[in-house]
Amino acid sequence: MKTRSIAAGALALAAVGTGFASASSAGASGPHTSFTMQRSPGIVAARCLPQAKARVTVTHDGPVERMRIQAWGLAKNTDFDTFVIQVPNAPFGVSWYQGDLESNGLGKADVEYVGRFSQETFAIAPGVAPAPSVHSTPTPDATTNPAFGPVHTFHVGIWFNNPADALKAGCPGATTPFNGEHNAGVQVLNTGSFADTDGPLGRFRP
Repeated sequence: MKTRSIAAGALALAAVGTGFASASSAGASGPHTSFTMQRSPGIVAARCLPQAKARVTVTHDGPVERMRIQAWGLAKNTDFDTFVIQVPNAPFGVSWYQGDLESNGLGKADVEYVGRFSQETFAIAPGVAPAPSVHSTPTPDATTNPAFGPVHTFHVGIWFNNPADALKAGCPGATTPFNGEHNAGVQVLNTGSFADTDGPLGRFRP
């Protein structure tokens, strides 16, 4: 069963959405930017979910940003997981679980996450330290972290929460670690229209 918890700093709101072209502007709601997500290469190769796409709008709100994802063309009534990632496709690099995304009976989803989604989005490990081990299978948790300097994570990806749902939709049934239990399905959408080191979140400088 899927854990119904939202990643730290994320707030999910259910609704229905559609998508439009990319833009960047500042208005009454604060500085904001918009961009689209496209199907992942594996999904394209498998010829599944041919209409899947998403529009992302990031709005600066004081000390945080609000990232709204409106997706359509998804498998109906299905759970997905959203990550902010270093590069859009494998090997993905440093990845951060933002929260859940659930499609409705029309294959649409609308969710908002609250956190840092701009040029200042990064991860850092100043040194090696012990880490909690929560899951032993199918992808065991690391018990220590490697040390690394600041790594900016400017891309966004969405995964099937369950490999069985991916198979049901005619997509590959591989198991990946991209959910709270590390037993998610394959990636569905990402920001691969942007270069690996020029992700759309990095272009937002509120």
